Amino acid sequence: MHMFFRTLLHVLFLSRRKSGLGHYEIARTDFITLPTDLDINRHMNNGVYFSIMDVARFDMLVRNGVWRIMREKGWYPVVASETITFRKSLQLWQRFTIESKILGFDDKAVYVEQRFVRPGADGRPEIYATGFIRGRFLRKTGGVVPVPELVQAFGAAGGEGLPEWIERWGADVALPATRAEAPSTWATGEPASGSRSRG
Repeated sequence: MHMFFRTLLHVLFLSRRKSGLGHYEIARTDFITLPTDLDINRHMNNGVYFSIMDVARFDMLVRNGVWRIMREKGWYPVVASETITFRKSLQLWQRFTIESKILGFDDKAVYVEQRFVRPGADGRPEIYATGFIRGRFLRKTGGVVPVPELVQAFGAAGGEGLPEWIERWGADVALPATRAEAPSTWATGEPASGSRSRG
């Protein structure tokens, strides 16, 4: 529940008071590690990282104007794939920043990189964890919004182009489309992902 209130705080209040962003500029969103974020080891729970990344992406979408366009058109974003790598733990009451950047898009999805950073010994931002998101936009009336339609609506043409490895990651971890068969058959030694029919 506290993530819901964190999201409301940023989307309704904090994000609207910040400067606007271009689509490929870095959004920096500040947080503090709360007692409700901790696990039994008394550092931030690994699952909480993903939840806080959601909040930071909403902050980015408000500031770059995408949130307003989404609401006008009846669209909403969903995560199709995500991965994270941890380097250092975040402890109780530590302040940290999430740096969010849209990397680009392929023919089906948009890719975002998000870094958890704190000031290092030399004063420069030091990475504690890095996550990558593969997301899509859906219509409230049903169906997926095609990437060309997204690019046109958001005015997000251009960008630096996706790294080859992240396109390969997106394809490698994709599951079958929602209406395709996706049996869990690993007990028989068959692939669980149903790679014959990608979404």
